[in-house]
Amino acid sequence: MEKYFEATSTAAEERELREYFSGGDVAPHLEHHAPMFTFFSEAKNQRSTRKVPLKARRNYVRWVSVAAVAVLMLGLYFGNQYREQQKAEFAYQETRKALGLIAQNLDRGTQKVAHLSEFEETKQKIYKNN
Repeated sequence: MEKYFEATSTAAEERELREYFSGGDVAPHLEHHAPMFTFFSEAKNQRSTRKVPLKARRNYVRWVSVAAVAVLMLGLYFGNQYREQQKAEFAYQETRKALGLIAQNLDRGTQKVAHLSEFEETKQKIYKNN
């Protein structure tokens, strides 16, 4: 019995114990173990007749992963559009600055050209008088 309770007994030894306790002649000091072996032999023969309804396993994980991929793709698409819009806005502002500098320098050049036209008029007057 010690080997049985320590789980070191062999299958043949366990079979021998089951046969011993299922027979009627059990030693008085081992009678308290007899109900356990009787229960094991009865439980071994029991079968369930109850129908167990099997629910179809829903693949929530699959749908959640599909939804996550969809959200990721939408985020990338709209994020890319936003980034492109920001780049275009930055390019527009830089172009405005450059064109503003060109316009400012062009105004200075126009003022210089106005002086040249006065010089040209004066030169023409001098040539006509001579």
